[in-house]
Amino acid sequence: MYLRPDEVARVLEGSGFERDYVDDKSYGYRRGGYYVYVNREARLGRTALVIDPSLKERSIRFATPTSPSRVSPTYTQFPADPQSEGALHYGIPHGFSSRQLLSSYLENVFK
Repeated sequence: MYLRPDEVARVLEGSGFERDYVDDKSYGYRRGGYYVYVNREARLGRTALVIDPSLKERSIRFATPTSPSRVSPTYTQFPADPQSEGALHYGIPHGFSSRQLLSSYLENVFK
C-alpha cells in the first residue's frame, strides 16, 4: 500500500519543503531550486508525489516511477506536455510504501 497524499505532504514538510500552492487537485512544494507537487487526486497514493521531468534520470536510481507521466493544468512549475494541446503540464509520478523510503528518496534526489 502506498502513502496517501496527506502523508506524503507531511513527509515533505518534515524534509524542509515549504508549501506555496494549494488547490483541489494538488499541493505545490518548494525547497531551494526544486519544486514538487502532491497529487491530491491519488486516493491510494500510487501517484502522490510528482517530480519535475528534468529530475527523471537522477531519480530513477532511487525509485521507479509508477507511470511514465502525469499531466495537469495545475503543474505550472513543470514543462508543458508536448503530447497535448493547451495548457497542460507534466511531471513524473511516484508512490512510496513508507515514510522512511520517501524520506530517503527526498534526501538523495533533492540534495
